[in-house]
Amino acid sequence: MLLQNRVNKKELKKRIQEETLKRVTVSFYRYVIIENPEELRDNLFQQWNDLGILGRIYVAKEGINAQMCVPEHNWDVFIKNLFADPRFADVPFKIAVEDNGKSFYKLTVKVRPKIVADGLDDGAFDVTNVGNHLSAKEFNEAMENPDTIVVDMRNHYESEVGRFVGALCPDADTFREELPIVIEELKDKKDQKIIMYCTGGVRCEKASAYLKHHGFKDVSQLHGGIIDYVRQIKAEDLPSKFIGKNFVFDERVGERITDDVIAQCHQCGAVCDTHVNCANDDCHLLFIQCEKCVEKMSGCCTPECVHIASLPVEEQRILRKGRKKEDCLSVYKSRLRPNLKVILENRDLKISE
Repeated sequence: MLLQNRVNKKELKKRIQEETLKRVTVSFYRYVIIENPEELRDNLFQQWNDLGILGRIYVAKEGINAQMCVPEHNWDVFIKNLFADPRFADVPFKIAVEDNGKSFYKLTVKVRPKIVADGLDDGAFDVTNVGNHLSAKEFNEAMENPDTIVVDMRNHYESEVGRFVGALCPDADTFREELPIVIEELKDKKDQKIIMYCTGGVRCEKASAYLKHHGFKDVSQLHGGIIDYVRQIKAEDLPSKFIGKNFVFDERVGERITDDVIAQCHQCGAVCDTHVNCANDDCHLLFIQCEKCVEKMSGCCTPECVHIASLPVEEQRILRKGRKKEDCLSVYKSRLRPNLKVILENRDLKISE
């Protein structure tokens, strides 16, 4: 059996859009020793491909990190098979808040050095000495204390569209960059209560242990991340201290948590929190664009990209040939962030550097 997908992206997206069966979008992770991640990778791909599961899964010697959409009629079989492996027995699931069943269009299971790229030497500190896990109610109560410091352990483009009120949101492009920023920002606050959160909890597992290693005395984390926080506050009728959208790394891009729109279009500054990828295939920059700018800029981030995207496909390929693809994060900082900063300053608003 071929243990990878060979169908082109356009066809796969067409298939998922035309699909009528119901799917459940779910994520989970577990830090556990996996002796042979390559073997596990092949087994999982075969199992889940047979069940019609789509998603993005990372396997490493330190564990598993999975985001997927499972056909509803195969949900029980999926659970039974997964829990039959003692390494993943009773692993907690985070079910999507907003879900049309089209969050992924293919199945990829990859072996990685780590399940989250953190840039840390795990041998240099005790990765199992993690922070206290807080329920949604406990997290809300901790936020009521004015001396509590709330830290967003996600990237800037995630916190830009949604965050907990009053949270410290470092301007970092990656989790790897964020960890030293947080340590530096809080270096004089090691005796204060620190509570942190991320999308599903996996980044906080490593981050909380890292902070404790650096001498922080009282470190806690939101159990299950933002995704499970929303489930809990709905089940227990609690107020949401998270406002805006929860950014997700799949075709949905974001889940609406509250009606608050806290971001702005990166091109005109209009109130907007819709992330898009530049329509120029050689760019694909992730940025926020309102409907008017989508029409004006043909879904592109700059006039240069509008011009390239309008060319015949063959001409676009010739332009790309022999040229290294431009890094989207660098483009964002050099092109759009300065533009947005000027727009917001003119409106007496502020944006972090």
